[in-house]
Amino acid sequence: MKKKRLVAMGDYHCGHYSGLTPPSWDGPRQEERYPNRYNARRIVWDWYAETLASLKPIDILLVNGDLIDGSQEKSGGTELLVTDPLEQIDMAIDCIKQANAKSVVLTFGTQYHTGIITDFEKVAADRLPNCAKIGGEDTYNINGWQINARHHVGRSSIPHGRFTPVAREQLGNMMWAARGEYPLADIILRSHVHYFVYCGGADPQPWLAVTLPALQSYGGKFGTRRMTGTVDIGMVCFDLPNKEKDTYTWQPILKRLPLHQSVSL
Repeated sequence: MKKKRLVAMGDYHCGHYSGLTPPSWDGPRQEERYPNRYNARRIVWDWYAETLASLKPIDILLVNGDLIDGSQEKSGGTELLVTDPLEQIDMAIDCIKQANAKSVVLTFGTQYHTGIITDFEKVAADRLPNCAKIGGEDTYNINGWQINARHHVGRSSIPHGRFTPVAREQLGNMMWAARGEYPLADIILRSHVHYFVYCGGADPQPWLAVTLPALQSYGGKFGTRRMTGTVDIGMVCFDLPNKEKDTYTWQPILKRLPLHQSVSL
């Protein structure tokens, strides 16, 4: 079996003013009125496009939920660059196509963002000709490696507590596998929390559990006014050979934004 490259990412939040935004969805008026937001969007997009170009050819692109930011009922849409969820989906499709992956798999994200009544991410799956699957939690067999993906995972406000929720995901997977109802995962991928951590072990087989970084940059009322702790922008790349012959390699690829300047008074 030929080695396959999997690029895993999530949390685009297209439509939000700090969401992943292709250049065609931005404009001069935004640059004039909100230069910091505009510059952050352009920095992240340029890095995103350049990183994907460096990783090609990509066999499988996994986008692990929250393609869009939704209608933002709680903030009255005041943080939105693009308000229509269907247009946000068009933005997300443009982002996905940038990878030029042979196959795409999607995960349903948070209903608040992606649709309580309508699953807007299903619209993206239907419109992408190379989308192989969209689901809530799925295990993908890639060259014999079992990769379990779901959007949601618990979060922690303390740095050393961030490993516990994703380790708990592995324990849950192991219990399901012991009952014979789910495959035992080699790699567990989660998103939602917008920070990158990983942990692993050797029992009952070598395993790795990862919370993926986000592709939404910093900002937003909830994040800046209420949340503590760091967040991460980026993606993770896996090269997966035949499991019977070799082990896989993997690499987190993270982007740091310019220094947030202090305010002189």
